[in-house]
Amino acid sequence: MAALLFLLDHYAAGPMGGSQPLTPETRARLVPGLRQRKDYCGFLAWQGDEAIGLINCFEGFSTFAAAPLLNVHDLVVLESRRGQGVGQLLLDAVEAAARQRRCCKLTLEVLTANRSAMALYQRAGFAPYVLDPAAGQALLMQKWLGD
Repeated sequence: MAALLFLLDHYAAGPMGGSQPLTPETRARLVPGLRQRKDYCGFLAWQGDEAIGLINCFEGFSTFAAAPLLNVHDLVVLESRRGQGVGQLLLDAVEAAARQRRCCKLTLEVLTANRSAMALYQRAGFAPYVLDPAAGQALLMQKWLGD
């Protein structure tokens, strides 16, 4: 779990993660919170005894397909290890897990300025979510609740 916290903090502190490290409160709650979730699926990538990549996913449900789906919530590769195929290996592991769970699809969100991630996802077969081109592309939106 130390590796998960290290890698997620690395991501959070970078520009694509919001440029803010995880708070002490979040660090304290994260692992116990993940352990309680039955819909969590995650993998770590290691090179020797060094954790170099992480992928966190959560199962959802597609009402249109009446089947589960797996959403990639975080994909982290250490800066020094990017461009070496680690992200693709993590996506491959998640795809295998999704197939084992009989999921109909994988979903994810990505910042449009994150060109390297966009290229990785496109190479892996991801595409923007469009039902009807006349209706446009789906847009991720959020509303924070609480403090």
